[in-house]
Amino acid sequence: MLTSIQTLAARFAPDIVEWRRWLHRHPELSQQEHRTMAYVADRLRDMGLQPRTGVGGTGCMALLRGGVDPDSRCVALRADYDALPLTEATGLPYASETPGVMHACGHDMHTASLLGAARILVELQPRLRGTVMLIFEPSEEMYPGGARMMMDDGLFDRLTPDEIYSFHCLPEMDYGYVGMRKGKYMASTDELYWTVRGRGGHGATPHLSVDPILIASHIVVALQQLVSRNASPLMPTTLSFGKINGNGRTNIIPDEVKMEGIIRTFDEQWRHQCHDLIRRISCGLAESMGGSCDLYIDPGYPYLFNDDRCTQRVHDNAVAYLGADRVQWLDMRMTAEDFAFFAQKIPACYFRVGVHTPGTPYSNLHRPDLLIDERSLQLAAGLVAYNAAQALASPLHDK
Repeated sequence: MLTSIQTLAARFAPDIVEWRRWLHRHPELSQQEHRTMAYVADRLRDMGLQPRTGVGGTGCMALLRGGVDPDSRCVALRADYDALPLTEATGLPYASETPGVMHACGHDMHTASLLGAARILVELQPRLRGTVMLIFEPSEEMYPGGARMMMDDGLFDRLTPDEIYSFHCLPEMDYGYVGMRKGKYMASTDELYWTVRGRGGHGATPHLSVDPILIASHIVVALQQLVSRNASPLMPTTLSFGKINGNGRTNIIPDEVKMEGIIRTFDEQWRHQCHDLIRRISCGLAESMGGSCDLYIDPGYPYLFNDDRCTQRVHDNAVAYLGADRVQWLDMRMTAEDFAFFAQKIPACYFRVGVHTPGTPYSNLHRPDLLIDERSLQLAAGLVAYNAAQALASPLHDK
């Protein structure tokens, strides 16, 4: 099976690259992925599959039933395919043709690689025991997240997978390497929106005003104690402010200030305690200084937990596929991922595939100059297919 999959991955590599380049040229924002959905569905039909479109709005899925006892078990494979509101600056000949929109998080690579894995598994269909569920998810970059939207729309109503796997490209890691982590891997995320109200006036007579900029400044500073003095030193927690808008002038104290930020951590009970502390500190400070504060907390994704046995499976299969020197255990990350919704429901592993070309400048995700070594497409497609085939062949969890 290993040699067969590696051979097929090499054979289909040009197609996978072509698919990725088409997706890269035609990016679509979250909840707008109609053309992307149609393109993915057409490629699946070309393989002889019968995709279901419109799941969760603009999502797509298909079942690949193996030739041996297809109802015995099911393994799900997932990729996301929405883009970001960035103007591309790569200079690539297949750069985005959609102004102000770019695949700057590698979702084009994820989707093309999963299509490649599907193409490999279709070729091996008579030898597969069980069923593979292929999930192409929209809107990972925007709340409430495509994973939850697809599940709310009945993704698992007819068939609930026994295990689910997904990966994300990692620009910090060179092409040819993969990595994973057991247990808690990525943080929960919630968006925070403050409106701090005071009483505006002339900057030369501040004693006649209630300065919301001063109040907001105190809130920003005071909330740092949430991490330094309220969070356990053993519990990673990040509180960050990304936007503060007073909309006054050099000599005008405004009536209100609006602020935006995030809170991220790795424990659901502590996560909700954070919400209460942020509200109490913010509102209490504002009132003590003569103003008021409204805080809206938009609940985001939970923390991502990788099942130990699923993750060990990916590790062992990656060692077999690439060699032990190419597989790494990773640290926790404060980034967030809505695959966590799937991982709450089904034993899961979310792993990383290196995409950096050694010897070239590094560019991070969510950057307009992000580059991906296209050799990673063949690697990812083959590894995903091999892991799925092995998962079907050897159950880890009781039904």
